[in-house]
Amino acid sequence: MIQHAPYGSLMSDASAFTKSRVILSAVELDIFTLLDGTAETSAALARRAGFNTRALSHLLDALASLGLLAKNGGSYSLTESGALLSSRHTGSIRPMVLHMSRLWDTWGDLSRVVRKGLKGKRRHASRMDPETLAAFIGAMDVIGRDLSLEIADSYDLGPYRRLLDVGGASGTYTAAFLRKNPLLRATIFDLGVVIPMAREKIASESLSQRVDLVPGDFYADDLPGGHDLVLLSAIIHQNDPGQNVALYRKAIAALVPGGAILIRDHIMDETRTAPSAGALFAINMLVNTRGGSTYTFEEVKEGLAEAGFEDIRLLRTGDRMDCLVEGKKPKG
Repeated sequence: MIQHAPYGSLMSDASAFTKSRVILSAVELDIFTLLDGTAETSAALARRAGFNTRALSHLLDALASLGLLAKNGGSYSLTESGALLSSRHTGSIRPMVLHMSRLWDTWGDLSRVVRKGLKGKRRHASRMDPETLAAFIGAMDVIGRDLSLEIADSYDLGPYRRLLDVGGASGTYTAAFLRKNPLLRATIFDLGVVIPMAREKIASESLSQRVDLVPGDFYADDLPGGHDLVLLSAIIHQNDPGQNVALYRKAIAALVPGGAILIRDHIMDETRTAPSAGALFAINMLVNTRGGSTYTFEEVKEGLAEAGFEDIRLLRTGDRMDCLVEGKKPKG
């Protein structure tokens, strides 16, 4: 019997960009916020927003076909799913989708990168324009809202009293860890341009009295000392192996004897093909960073050991960038 190739599945994967582009453009144009709390025809919305009526009609119909808008008598309104893309929704995922939209161009460079070995072009956060930086930090908060609580529940925070969240962004994981352990205090260490976002987030969580905010660049500056737990959450994938060893050395210097480092990231199996999300994320790093990647446990373990850590363990595996690796600073 002749075995036919899975044509339909392959074509579905290959054409998935069409759905993505429709959603990304709608979010860029802020369609979902414009329709939040109202129903409008394409002509009325085009007049209000200054869009081309014919083009907007096609876009709105496509969004309705995806279940993100409802169309009734020529008017469009938000569905429950579409409402999540409005900036007015309390659980809005718009910042994350805006971040994805900014990745569109860099992913388009993949063929050229593979042919010529070019380096990724993503700007250091200190050089991002305010809108791009806000979208990126907002995206990290969206990703971490639920996962941070899950990670905090899965790790025994009881022994620790002083957390250092390196590159902690708006403080999503800091807040989750502090809520899990009422005796824990924290330091968020991130770029000066990010600290105001962290201050706002931590204040909204009523945790300001338990958090110190320290500006700095972990590539150039030493880390604040006196901590018994250092968190590197979604950090190591943006670095090459040498940069990670340098960061691990700064982390061990920031720890008291017997303190721990906790790494949250994609951790690949020995084939580097699983989890699939990690293999795809390695492409994201290929086209967006100078030398970032996703790493196997053995690679992470080797780097931590080189920096002086011991008792290095893989505590958790998963496919949502929810793997955990722990290492200990020697007590003596």
